[in-house]
Amino acid sequence: MRFMVMGKATKESEAGVLPKPEAFAAMGKYNEELVKAGILLAAEGLAASSKGARVKFSGDKRTVIDGPFTETKELVAGFTIGEVSGRSDRVGEARSERFFPKRRGGGRDPQGDGRRGFR
Repeated sequence: MRFMVMGKATKESEAGVLPKPEAFAAMGKYNEELVKAGILLAAEGLAASSKGARVKFSGDKRTVIDGPFTETKELVAGFTIGEVSGRSDRVGEARSERFFPKRRGGGRDPQGDGRRGFR
């Protein structure tokens, strides 16, 4: 089963504040463990919405809206895509301290959404 965990943006991530070096090291170590376990397919952080755009579709009309976007709670700051044998593996992994270490973002409590991919 393929799944994606999307890390929610925060005021800090939208301001371009990067996690502390020790947080990057912890994420890198965890990603290496996922690679060795054959789970990790992709993982990346995303630039702030000020560097992005949103496309709105309405019938045949397409509108491009440049960032930044004000609703931080709706934005994604990064993602991980993995492959596991079932939902219990995915949920267990996402709940683990390894996946979302406490305050890994330099004092921020991370939050994320997990979704199963269609295949």
